[in-house]
Amino acid sequence: MSVENQSVINALVEGFLGPEPARAALAALDLAPRLTGQGGPHVTRAAFAMAMNVALFHDLLERVPSGAAYVADRLARGGKVVFDHGALRTVRLAKGATGQLPPGEEAFTRILVPLGYEMAAVYPLDRLRMTGRAYRHVDLPEAIPQFFLSELHVDRFDPEFAEAAARIFGTSRDPLTSEAQAVLEKFADDRPVTLDEAAAALPAIVAAFDRQHRPPSVEDYELLLSRSHEAAWIATEGNAFNHATDRVADVAALAERLKAEDWPIKDRLEISRTGRVRQTALRADTVERLFAGNELRRVPGSFYEFISRDIDPETGRLDLAFDTGNATGIFAMTGVQGEGRG
Repeated sequence: MSVENQSVINALVEGFLGPEPARAALAALDLAPRLTGQGGPHVTRAAFAMAMNVALFHDLLERVPSGAAYVADRLARGGKVVFDHGALRTVRLAKGATGQLPPGEEAFTRILVPLGYEMAAVYPLDRLRMTGRAYRHVDLPEAIPQFFLSELHVDRFDPEFAEAAARIFGTSRDPLTSEAQAVLEKFADDRPVTLDEAAAALPAIVAAFDRQHRPPSVEDYELLLSRSHEAAWIATEGNAFNHATDRVADVAALAERLKAEDWPIKDRLEISRTGRVRQTALRADTVERLFAGNELRRVPGSFYEFISRDIDPETGRLDLAFDTGNATGIFAMTGVQGEGRG
């Protein structure tokens, strides 16, 4: 694989998505020059992490028509998306692995940490019986999207819930190939990774951000739903991006415009305790999913989010923090009853 006049990121994304989808995905995103200027012959962890994020952003828009429509509208108005963060949900069973997957967030820290991410903060989501953790890129924290990685604690629920969760998530397979794991080990050890090696590993690594377990039975799904909208969401959507987030200058003004134009936007703005981080989101699109026994049902899918971040006066840098209250309110966008839990 040759970079020629392309950046490493462009070459990786095009090799994975194909020329036209890659062009559209890259054109929608405002990428830092330090990233787009990276050429061969070796791939840095920052370039690979950004290429992975572009692929995940593209996947989210493929699954979220309202998000794709917003991005098209933003481009038509002469703007681009500043990809702030992506969010995904994991399950930690009462004990042991999750099928063939490592338990909970460990299924993703084994990917994120070798690619240069470190845990920046922990956010207890006690009301949801979950824990959120922010993972921030060491090399370019403001330019490479963060991950808000949440973990649902099955041991905080009743035994009946735990049994249903084990039946569903215990069927998980591990999508990471030995070749992809070898490339991650090279990144972790700061050994050179060629473009061909990176291109071969990217599909398996992106595949980790999907549902790995078999379709649940309707009965098990409804049991989980009766206790936790978040667990039920993971039962149908797995570890796919729950949402991707556009960092905008004035999220309050954007929300008012979208409301006036009748977009399916959250009723209330979420504001952090510091006042520096403000968030809102479009409501989750409804998707059709296959359950065990070939039964089709319509359930909440993923969604698109917006965030504004101010400068932290103590550091003089952009406040990249999250907020437990904000996160709990945003999580409600995938609830079956809209944002009733927010």
